[in-house]
Amino acid sequence: MDQENETDDYPELLDVADEAWWDWDEEGNGKSKLQVRCLFCDRLFQSVQDTFCHCTSEHQFNINQIVHKHGLDCYRYIKLVNFIRITNPPAELFMSIDGECPWDKEEYMKPSSADDPLLQFDVDEIWEDLERQPCPPEEGQDDRSVEAARCHRLEEAEKRAEQAGAAVERVMEDLHKMRQYVQDFVINADVRTGTSSTNAIADLREDEESLYFSSYGHYGIHEEMLKDKVRTESYRDFMYHNPHIFKDKVVLDVGCGTGILSMFAARAGAKHVIGVDQSEIIYQAMDIVRENDLDGVITLIRGRIEEVDLPVPKVDLIVSEWMGYFLLFESMLDSVIYARDKYLKEDGAVYPDTCTISLVAVGDRKKHEERVAFWDDVYGFKMSCMKKVVLPEAVVEVLDPDTLISECCVIKTIDCNTVGMSDLDFSSEYSLKITKDHECVAISGYFDVSFERNCNRKVTFSSSPLSTTTHWKQTVFILEHPISVKKGDVLRGRITCCKNRKDPRSLIITIVINDTKQTYSLQ
Repeated sequence: MDQENETDDYPELLDVADEAWWDWDEEGNGKSKLQVRCLFCDRLFQSVQDTFCHCTSEHQFNINQIVHKHGLDCYRYIKLVNFIRITNPPAELFMSIDGECPWDKEEYMKPSSADDPLLQFDVDEIWEDLERQPCPPEEGQDDRSVEAARCHRLEEAEKRAEQAGAAVERVMEDLHKMRQYVQDFVINADVRTGTSSTNAIADLREDEESLYFSSYGHYGIHEEMLKDKVRTESYRDFMYHNPHIFKDKVVLDVGCGTGILSMFAARAGAKHVIGVDQSEIIYQAMDIVRENDLDGVITLIRGRIEEVDLPVPKVDLIVSEWMGYFLLFESMLDSVIYARDKYLKEDGAVYPDTCTISLVAVGDRKKHEERVAFWDDVYGFKMSCMKKVVLPEAVVEVLDPDTLISECCVIKTIDCNTVGMSDLDFSSEYSLKITKDHECVAISGYFDVSFERNCNRKVTFSSSPLSTTTHWKQTVFILEHPISVKKGDVLRGRITCCKNRKDPRSLIITIVINDTKQTYSLQ
């Protein structure tokens, strides 16, 4: 539609002077005059001040004295007005109130009328008036009580000043957090300096931890994990097919969630199972354990494993489903290592006991066009600058196995019974032998998990694109420029993985391939 013609559809604005507008409003043709109903009768007034004057003269209800006597702030003043509107008490009641006030209940924060002008009155105006002039003594007050009232008023003023100062500090803290979160997107500085965040999980701020654990409080994420048959049945098969490992043992389940691993362990013959989880799902887990008559064997504790006190000094076994995207995302293995070092007996064991991370080359040209080349021409416009935002983000998705163009290469092996926290930041060379003529557009990572130690029947599972799909999927690192390869070629390079210094639960991954380096964030 032509914009010039479009403006013809709108009415012209009247050319009226500001003074005429004010005259029109004052004559009553604009908004209606304010009407304020008395707190104790049906008389209406044109201002809040007139209403309070009427309450003082006709009902002996002096709002200044009430505010002063009970130290009312804006919230308690609102509750007072709503209390009177809702309960219709006699005005005489307020002369006899001492100590606890009947309106100090949360139910009186809800008004009987949302447009009550008295609720819009700023009670601080009363305090300002009281601080400028002596407070009139109530009937029966002597000089001592008047002086006490003045001291009380001064204390209340100081208290409100402290509260205002605290509010300013909270605002400044929030601004700092917002600035920090924005800076988290700028990851290159961390990579250049090569900084590490070993032991950082135990030092996360409380608000950061609560955000992480609250995400696990919702049932949805647990439903997704429970429905992942590869994951859940692997843990079940390991325990049920190796009952000799669990018979009469004390077992610690780190990050127990709904308690499924704890219940597997109990059914496998454990004498006592202790499940620890910080998220609110622990309360559902308690009901689940009782529902299955296992509360005599399983003890559930809410809290971080680094902070709780277990009912036993040592445990025989630790089981945990700690794996994240690219195995190490979320850094929950840190908590398992902490629990192992503090609670596991010398002859105890951690399960799963062995994990590996592997890489494979991807030759899906369509994927590259959709994610990278797309920005070269967007409806006839160049948006290539968006590549700087898109490329540094690792993608978690399910790969079509037909798009794999190389053999796999293991870049990291973790023995959960011996690994240290410092081992979780690593750098490794890799070589990918190409299996078909193609273009390499991405490098993908996945992991394998094994239950082997002391097992009569070993159990393994994989998040490889060649295996049954799991909720971990695969982690894909898109290359900025595809690399032409032929069958038999070998792509060589180096991968570095470390925790993000500003957010230790996320990862920063740098891949060098053919003398080209790209850095990715997994968060």
